Amino acid sequence: MSRAGLVISGLVIAVICAVAGIQLWDTVVPTDLKLDTGAASRAFKGEAAEDARSFEALMRWLFIATQLLTIATLFVYARRAGTFLKESAAGPIGTGFLMGMMGISIVWLVSVPFGLVETWWARKHDALEANYLDYLLNTFFALTGEAVSLCVVLLIAMGLARLVRSAWFIPSAVTLGAVILLLAWGMPYLYPGLEEPPNDIATDARPLAEEQDVEDVPVRVENVSEYISQPNAFAMGLGDSRKIVLWDTLVDDFDRDEVRSVVSHEYGHHEHDHIAKGIGWSVLFALPAAFVVMLLTRRWKGGLANPAAVPTALLIVVVLQLVTSPITSGASRRYEAEADWAALQATKDPQAMVDVHRNFTEEALSDPDPPEWFHWMFDSHPSGAERVAMARAWRARNR
Repeated sequence: MSRAGLVISGLVIAVICAVAGIQLWDTVVPTDLKLDTGAASRAFKGEAAEDARSFEALMRWLFIATQLLTIATLFVYARRAGTFLKESAAGPIGTGFLMGMMGISIVWLVSVPFGLVETWWARKHDALEANYLDYLLNTFFALTGEAVSLCVVLLIAMGLARLVRSAWFIPSAVTLGAVILLLAWGMPYLYPGLEEPPNDIATDARPLAEEQDVEDVPVRVENVSEYISQPNAFAMGLGDSRKIVLWDTLVDDFDRDEVRSVVSHEYGHHEHDHIAKGIGWSVLFALPAAFVVMLLTRRWKGGLANPAAVPTALLIVVVLQLVTSPITSGASRRYEAEADWAALQATKDPQAMVDVHRNFTEEALSDPDPPEWFHWMFDSHPSGAERVAMARAWRARNR
């Protein structure tokens, strides 16, 4: 691809991402809604709030340290990749797979000490029942999944790079989006151990599902209390595979009206197609990221068709994820706020939402008012203070 072609491609990608990003950024939360987070933060007082702040303070710094060490490790790996290439006879794509899996394995090894500290800290605060061996096994299996995913991505990208040279970033981004779409649809069918909810939850869920136009989305319960004490819930699936999942730690420890509020929040994710929109953001990230990877690996390593470029590509992707995290985290927070608003509109019970997030502070050790810089860059959910402020703002608008 010529220099003019690269410039035009870059401009087209920038316009596509800007237009699509504006569309995806939009939510139904009123733009004139005033959130008094200062007053709301005063709702979180006492020992539970201080424990949550203490717990998450260390977790934040461990997260930052892990990110910086990951980037430093991949930088060294990219510089020394030639040493490993000389010993491989697996062919270009096979060698690329090996280089990618070796990079993921090295990153896992350097992150293990931080993960062990996180496990110790969570056990110290009674937030985790699993032991250190459980942590190592779980992260090892997660590593296996990441390695398989990486193999698929490298197979697509390196194969296309050998076929269409510098233009590989366009079909690669589209293909990756299709793979993510397929996984999002199929994952609920592969999710093990889900059970029917108790009768009172099922009874409360039916009118909410009708109100939010998601009558075909079932509620399921996952038993996790053997391993973790923190409560959680999430939406998953697309089309006929859609579900919402409540952890038994939430079902058992929260009041009925609080569980009802959480169920309505998760229904809100399906009501407003947040999973599909999240896939849209993934494609919006993949397209310019693939373009940048193509430009830099082409300049330094001769392109992604060369397996020597794989460590550099990994480093570029990790750096881009860090650089774009304010956008992706901000979009996630907006969708979570939209799901909160949908729950308030459906349940008309702002006090339940206030109680939910007070309990999340106590049970999940969720800092209700995290540092602004970290919240802006990395938090995928509104803070507890923001969510209480929204519940109060809804009440004021609907007296």
